[in-house]
Amino acid sequence: MDDFLFPLILFLIFIGIPIVFGLLIYIIPKKLGYPRFARYLLLTYGFICLLFTCYLFFSDYFFTKSDALKLAEEQGITLVDEFKISNNNSSFAIGESYETFTLKISNLDKQKAISKIINSKNFHSTEDSNHIVSYNSLNQYWGPKITQNYETEDAYVREYFKPSGQNNYAPTFRKITISKLKNELIYEDIDE
Repeated sequence: MDDFLFPLILFLIFIGIPIVFGLLIYIIPKKLGYPRFARYLLLTYGFICLLFTCYLFFSDYFFTKSDALKLAEEQGITLVDEFKISNNNSSFAIGESYETFTLKISNLDKQKAISKIINSKNFHSTEDSNHIVSYNSLNQYWGPKITQNYETEDAYVREYFKPSGQNNYAPTFRKITISKLKNELIYEDIDE
């Protein structure tokens, strides 16, 4: 029964309600004696729905350098030189979202970011990896914010974890990885 009910609810929310609303904005003005206005209103509503649908499916194409810069700065990584977005991927589902992008950065920005991570008070090197907190053991809904800075064999990593503060809501998990071999910054934002 649940296998049938859940898709039906999704259909009603995302398809049925917009169609019913569209019919109402057409029928009501037409019954009031404004058929031309009803057509224009329906066309405008349809165009808005089409734009919204296109934005959902093509949101990766609307991702800009200023968006990437803002997300990196939220984690304390400042980029001053020119950079290039080499990869961007996002996906959304009910209760889940995933955003990741890769930036080609300058050597100076790479060194500044690595320095920021290494000089953090909670930095752990490769040999000291037993101090790295596993998020699976933490309460996903309540607890303190955690920022971890550590080094792996091939990268420097800054992770940010913030419980949601509400039951059944996803915590915030963001991770920035600075490659040791390339001038790359990889950003991941995972909400599950």
